[in-house]
Amino acid sequence: MAADGEGILGLWYTEEKDCKVEIFKYCGRIVWLKDPLYPADDDMGMAGRPVVDRENPNPALRSRPVMGLQLMEGFAYMGENTWQNGTIYDPERGKTYKCKLILSAPNRLDVRGFVGIPLFGRTSHWTR
Repeated sequence: MAADGEGILGLWYTEEKDCKVEIFKYCGRIVWLKDPLYPADDDMGMAGRPVVDRENPNPALRSRPVMGLQLMEGFAYMGENTWQNGTIYDPERGKTYKCKLILSAPNRLDVRGFVGIPLFGRTSHWTR
């Protein structure tokens, strides 16, 4: 499927289909959001405004837009449709996790975010 290590390049929907991520050679960024604006009942009074990285632990980054945000970086192709040694950032929680990617089918990417070792994590299934 990905003998050259480029099988994951391109556009991917997250498991919930509320976000689309474009994966490049060593990183990925958000290029589409189902709801790019905060809803009318937003708890923080940001109704109708573009979604920002407000959960970021760094206060200086909390106003940056989520649209266009680079959330994946540092991956290396390990062979056998597997990319490791990268990180993935979750803007909903403001946390960065170690990450492993496995191209389990031509149009299915298994994204495993974890703390410490892969055993302590969660896998999300992305589709093209």
